[in-house]
Amino acid sequence: MRIIRGIKLGGLQQKIFNLMLIFIVALVGAFVAVSLYQQAHLSGIVEEASREQQASIEEVSEETMKAVLETGMTRTTALQAYIADDLFGDVRSDVLTLQAFATELFEHAERFPDHPFSPPLQENDGAPSVYVLHEPGVDPHDSELLGLAANMSEILLASFSSSDKLSGCFVGTADGNLLAVSDRSASCLSADGTPLTLDVRSRPWYRQAAEAGALTFTGVEVDSYTGVATLECAAPVYRDGELVAVVGADIFLTAISDYVDNTATEGGFVCVVNEDGKILFSPQKDGTFCAKFSDSAPDLRESENTALAAFITQALAGNTGLKTIAVDGKEYYLIGAPMDTVGWAAISAVDKEITRQPTAAMLANYDEINAESALTYQDGAKHSIQTFIVLTVILVLLALVGALVVAQRIVKPIEHMTRRINSLSGSDSVFEMEQVYRTDDEIEILAESFASLSKKTRDYIQQITEITAEKERIGTELALATRIQADMLPNIFPAFPERVEFDIYASMDPAKEVGGDFYDFFLVDDDHLCMLIADVSGKGVPAALFMMASRIILASNAKQGKSPAAILESTNETICQNNREEMFVTVWLGILEISTGRLTAANAGHEYPVLMQPDGKFELVKDKHGFVIGGMEGIRYKEYELTLTPGSKLFLYTDGVPEATNTEGELFGTERMLAALNEKTSARPEEMLKNMRRAVDGFVKDAEQFDDLTMLGFEFKGTRG
Repeated sequence: MRIIRGIKLGGLQQKIFNLMLIFIVALVGAFVAVSLYQQAHLSGIVEEASREQQASIEEVSEETMKAVLETGMTRTTALQAYIADDLFGDVRSDVLTLQAFATELFEHAERFPDHPFSPPLQENDGAPSVYVLHEPGVDPHDSELLGLAANMSEILLASFSSSDKLSGCFVGTADGNLLAVSDRSASCLSADGTPLTLDVRSRPWYRQAAEAGALTFTGVEVDSYTGVATLECAAPVYRDGELVAVVGADIFLTAISDYVDNTATEGGFVCVVNEDGKILFSPQKDGTFCAKFSDSAPDLRESENTALAAFITQALAGNTGLKTIAVDGKEYYLIGAPMDTVGWAAISAVDKEITRQPTAAMLANYDEINAESALTYQDGAKHSIQTFIVLTVILVLLALVGALVVAQRIVKPIEHMTRRINSLSGSDSVFEMEQVYRTDDEIEILAESFASLSKKTRDYIQQITEITAEKERIGTELALATRIQADMLPNIFPAFPERVEFDIYASMDPAKEVGGDFYDFFLVDDDHLCMLIADVSGKGVPAALFMMASRIILASNAKQGKSPAAILESTNETICQNNREEMFVTVWLGILEISTGRLTAANAGHEYPVLMQPDGKFELVKDKHGFVIGGMEGIRYKEYELTLTPGSKLFLYTDGVPEATNTEGELFGTERMLAALNEKTSARPEEMLKNMRRAVDGFVKDAEQFDDLTMLGFEFKGTRG
């Protein structure tokens, strides 16, 4: 044993040094082996956790989408069934009214003299008229029942004229005659003008009502004269227990067919099934859900697809809830709701493949997050190796204590992380940062990556669920609100086809889904036409609600025969009483005496009207403005008169026309508006409005529409004779 500079070689000091060196090398080797094992084990756990989370994402996303679809489709299907059922409910009420009147008439026949009647006339075509048809070999003038039934001419005419759902009303007598009301009298005439005959008592509506002894709805039939798909509601009339007549009404089903066709979207649609399990209306052009005529349409309740057959049977009986059924090689989510009045059902269908797209997008995002985390982990691992080498040198120099401390510092967080990851289960479990991971090295980076990934996954699922549900709800409600608002305004043109003294046309294009502008026109009596145009403060749904209330109040006052000023004053008082939101509406209202051409008008803060006299040009009528409606109680309005002669034209508008703005912030203005009108002074009202809209669109180009665009055009042609 030698001592060199205080170090004993070959002695106890060397042996202790060698022992410590061997121990440290062994310890370092063991530490390396344990670390490699833990890393391999951790990588396996991470991969397994990734697979489990992907499976969880798919499961939760599918269940969430299914729940959202069930809520949205159930509400939509029930609403669609209710809207269609409401149509038949109104018709049922009309027919019951006719039945009650006819029963009273026949039971007290002695009180009513025979009423005159006539066959269909060519000159009445296009206008509501009463006419008589009969079976072959039957003479209407020999009928003991027809003259009495003809006393119902006025009520049949009133029922037809007051309902936009009926295509005709009728009374069929037990001796083979038919008293009918429609605006298609020409369809009942042959080419030489001779009235056609009709097998009254063999028609389905007569037979079914007589056999049932109560009100019935027929199936979908082809109208005897027009060839249009129709449905009849009929009820029997008895006198002393004997059937004497059947009353009823026709409903053309074109509107329902168009509505169903408009429901088709990417992967989804709505169809209607009748009580026999046959598709009546559908936007599908082929396949199981294609609509066919009754004779060739299959009864889906007897389909070889037993799941579909059971679903159709259940839909006709009550709400089905969400079902998943394979049809024509595709899986569909299906929901059905009954239409109780006619025994039909509305069916909503969504291609299941479409609903998987959000899940695929979510998994793609998850894979991107995983890839980013893997890169972060790899970078951290490289840095960890460098740190490990440095720590190993330090451990050798600092001996066993330092080696044990550093080993514990490295191994403990990894072991804790492994146990925490192994303990995760279910879609709601989240990996969170803990103090044990705060090591200021790659372990902390890895833990932060796991925590961030876990939180992002849970938040993403929650966001997808909330966004999907909210989008479905808002889309359904706004679509319904848009249809309701459009239906509130006169939208059938020509509006008064029987009046030759004038022509009128109007349009409204809201800036949002629903708007605050509105127009209205109606006959107060046979010689007075009321026209108005208005602009509610604000935009969107609040303005639309205020617009509906204002329109109803204005129309109600106008139909009482009041003057324009009195109408505005009464409307202002009514609105001011319950106007806590302090909204207001500008109104121009005029009443035209058709026989003289005298137009009496009043203006409540609205834009100047534009008038063109014959052989002249369109010019502003700078009338005196009153205060806006709803702004202050006790306001009085002044009237003024304009004289219209044959050829005079009137243009009314809201501020959306002159204030239309292009991308440079420039306003369209009244000068451009007048120039557009005067470019073609001979234009009819409809063409006048289309020319104005083209001029506005050409000016604003790609600029966004910030205000509602509402216009009304009127041409006075003079009195008849």
